[in-house]
Amino acid sequence: MAKTFRRLWPDLVSFENLWLAYLAARRGKRARPSVAAFDLDAETRLFRLQERLEAGTYRPGGYRTFSIQEWKRRVISAAPFEDRIVHHALCRVIEPIWERRFIHDSYACRRGKGTLGALNRAQHFARGHCYVLQLDIRQFFPSIDHAILRATLAHHIADPQVLALCDQILAGGQDVLAEEYTPVLFPGDDLLALARPRGLPIGNLTSQFWANVYLHPLDLTIKQQLGMRGYVRYCDDLLLFADDKAALHQAQAAIVDRLAALRLTFHEQRAQVVPVTAGFPFLGWVVTPARRRLRRRNVVRFRRRYRVRLQAYARGEINLDGMRATVAGWVGATKHGSTTGLRRAVLGQVLPPRIHG
Repeated sequence: MAKTFRRLWPDLVSFENLWLAYLAARRGKRARPSVAAFDLDAETRLFRLQERLEAGTYRPGGYRTFSIQEWKRRVISAAPFEDRIVHHALCRVIEPIWERRFIHDSYACRRGKGTLGALNRAQHFARGHCYVLQLDIRQFFPSIDHAILRATLAHHIADPQVLALCDQILAGGQDVLAEEYTPVLFPGDDLLALARPRGLPIGNLTSQFWANVYLHPLDLTIKQQLGMRGYVRYCDDLLLFADDKAALHQAQAAIVDRLAALRLTFHEQRAQVVPVTAGFPFLGWVVTPARRRLRRRNVVRFRRRYRVRLQAYARGEINLDGMRATVAGWVGATKHGSTTGLRRAVLGQVLPPRIHG
């Protein structure tokens, strides 16, 4: 029922919640200078943050934006550490509201889900259906419309202070991905529609959670209105399974309309109905009912990285533990597929002698 959760603010700004948010925000990042500096006087800093939140004087800081090049360029936006604490504190309070509503087969950024769960579920559906339709949303994070997201949040949150904090975070990230967005006009739009506030910074915990909130109506449309029992979503990647090609083509047409209501589109040239036995790409793998193979580009990317690390080891820039960490990370990510021979081939290179200068 809408407008149920009215008094969330006291829980959000409680010192206990801020402390747990601080611990979560620093996990795995304690060596970073900004985190180490906060650690030196964490309790006092958290009390000051609590005072500013309660007084309404808290203001988010600016983002540090950089790009990474994997198989495609991605723009990452890093908020100041104190802001990341606030993001965790907010999500700790509002995430349970939606978690009980989300469909089972949404796997991104949810506890107990993740990429392996999504891959297992996709393969499970592949074993029980003849065809698959894969859709991926075009420029998803840069395209997220603030007004639509804000209305969705307000449908279940009536606490004005929590909504005001959401507004601050949304406004702070409004222009971060502006250059990544290609303007799209939907039916009924005029040119003023191009000025609608949009975009969530990739890298924020709130962005990851709000992405699931934003696409939850699409999930319900696919599961309840279209009756697609075989459906898996990982962030903006969607898989629909059926025994009938026509059913998947009809579903695709309905999804076009539902996405348009969210001011989103998908890559039409990549949307094809194929037999599951032919294999379909998903989360870096090619999946069939019988096996999972790493996509070639992922293998090429690791080969390059591994070669660079071997050279760094030879120069004495990293030690044996650093090499082991590189190998262990890749093996951990690839062992859940048909990769035994591949791992032997890639990792079979002997460590080079170290150069002593």
